[in-house]
Amino acid sequence: QGILREGLEDVKQFFKANGSCRLPLSPSLLVKGIVPRDCSYFNSNAVPLKLSFQNVDPLGENIRVIFKCGDDLRQDMLTLQMIRIMNKIWVQEGLDMRMVIFRCFSTGRGRGMVEMIPNAETLRKIQVEHGVTGSFKDRPLADWLQKHNPEEDEYEKAVENFIYSCAGCCVATYVLGICDRHNDNIMLKTTGHMFHIDFGRFLGHAQMFGNIKRDRAPFVFTSDMAYVINGGDKPSSRFHDFVDLCCQAYNLIRKHTHLFLNLLGLMLSCGIPELSDLEDLKYVYDALRPQDSDADATTYFTRLIESSLGSVATKLNFFIHNLAQMKFTGSDARPTLSFAPRTHTIKTSGRIRDVFLCRHERVFNPNKGYTYVVKVQRESPGEVAFVQRTFEEFQELHNKLRLLFPSSLLPSFPSRFIIGRSRGEAVAERRKEELNGYIWHLIHAAPEVAECDLIYTFFHPLPRDEKAAGTNPTPKPADATWARPLGKVGGEVKLSISYKNNKLFIMVMHIRGLPPLQDGNDPDPYVKTYLLPDPQKTTKRKTKVARKTCNPTYNEMVRGMGMGMGGSGGAMAEGLPHSAPQLVYDGIPRGDLQQRELRLSVLSEEGFWENILLGEVGIRLRDLDLAQEKMGWFALGSRGHGTL
Repeated sequence: QGILREGLEDVKQFFKANGSCRLPLSPSLLVKGIVPRDCSYFNSNAVPLKLSFQNVDPLGENIRVIFKCGDDLRQDMLTLQMIRIMNKIWVQEGLDMRMVIFRCFSTGRGRGMVEMIPNAETLRKIQVEHGVTGSFKDRPLADWLQKHNPEEDEYEKAVENFIYSCAGCCVATYVLGICDRHNDNIMLKTTGHMFHIDFGRFLGHAQMFGNIKRDRAPFVFTSDMAYVINGGDKPSSRFHDFVDLCCQAYNLIRKHTHLFLNLLGLMLSCGIPELSDLEDLKYVYDALRPQDSDADATTYFTRLIESSLGSVATKLNFFIHNLAQMKFTGSDARPTLSFAPRTHTIKTSGRIRDVFLCRHERVFNPNKGYTYVVKVQRESPGEVAFVQRTFEEFQELHNKLRLLFPSSLLPSFPSRFIIGRSRGEAVAERRKEELNGYIWHLIHAAPEVAECDLIYTFFHPLPRDEKAAGTNPTPKPADATWARPLGKVGGEVKLSISYKNNKLFIMVMHIRGLPPLQDGNDPDPYVKTYLLPDPQKTTKRKTKVARKTCNPTYNEMVRGMGMGMGGSGGAMAEGLPHSAPQLVYDGIPRGDLQQRELRLSVLSEEGFWENILLGEVGIRLRDLDLAQEKMGWFALGSRGHGTL
């Protein structure tokens, strides 16, 4: 900090002598001084500086930039230029991925300036609000967005921005092989836009732990990101939208493979260590898979999403980074509550005289569960407020208090685990009594505890409390703005059907709105198809089984051989594995196609018991104009003929 202050004095003398100057980031940025109180530094290896310059325009805000010394920013400039070109391709095709692309300029050998995006925070800072193990939890990102977007329409818009920008980041970072991805170089804006920073490693040049690659997943897509997209911990139709966006964006970039190879090829001789030979170009070629059809590429990228989402290595990497950064955290950093947008004190809110937990209420959004209504009475006459808090929020308050005070000053907190029935009204009622005792003892504890900012922030009304006061709104499904109401109990299936050169291509994409099983659990759904008439059942094909979901994603080709190939063809079809990639119904003349019907069933795998039918649909191919690809949702129900 002392070295920084000395350097800032030199900058102040520069402005005294010269009056003003233009920042290298953009000739339009004219500044007349430095603002020392707003300047600081980051704790990463290169210790970049956060600088705030005084704008010449009296109505303009201060201009904040990052100055880095020790990194070759030409590589960052090149990476951002490639992402900017990707974004232009998407926009030209009518696909706005809501990308945040910032300015970056190399001002000399191993140094340069980077634009600082306002109202953004690193994933690490968001996650550690839930503790050092926050990277293993699913709710931090959703809670942070909810905190900064308390109104329902604001939050829905932020989630929409998140879905688009997250999809764009997944495609861009995979194609360019951007490595060294951890939660300190992925950022999130309060508006929901996600973006990556610090492109010191690309084209697959990953950091190593001994002989192990640090970046084990194809790209960063974790369960807390999926939680924001789904609106909870179960897959929803918004996840289908996300997968479709990723695959569509990926296929649009693949059409311009030659452009990216040529542009990167021009830079081979510029001296960037990680772009120096044809092997580096081959990485991009292999990532774009120009030899694949769009259907093949869609299946491939869907598997990459599943692989990334299932990677424990990414979360472990985030956790290790959290531990590494703990040594830089100042001891004066006070814990805050993740669900409260600002801190409140006894002075700003007024002294609390009494608190009483009145009742519990069933809630459905963002998750099914119970919330507890607390009556807060202050010393001011007639000042009474009602706040709603979940059991998890009470638990977070207790955990944060333990960071400030010894256990001897705090009341004991009710156990999270209850023997016997683990959910329902009985548990909520029991917790209500235990929590009531907890908060009474908290308010009547020693003054340093009872009057601390954490407690006054906890009991201060949030926007959601003010909105809920006196109302009992009908719960809205988490994906209501994305999916139309379902008219069929059996849900809907999204298919892509096309016909070319006597080959019928059928891709099972997604299913939404499947009914739960009779015991209330989610099914283990899979899709089974026949191409009728098929007396020998040689056209039977199945997808993989999705586990415990009413909204599965498959993006699999229905695979098999046409019946017109004779006995040997049928035997060959039966011998194929059910998930062998890129086979189609082959050998079907156009005239024969008019007589065929696709019979599709969705069943739940039940192990030793008979599989349960969840819905089915019959599609007469003569009803579809297959001169071009047909893609859409088909209603599932009892046996009958479906329409798009």
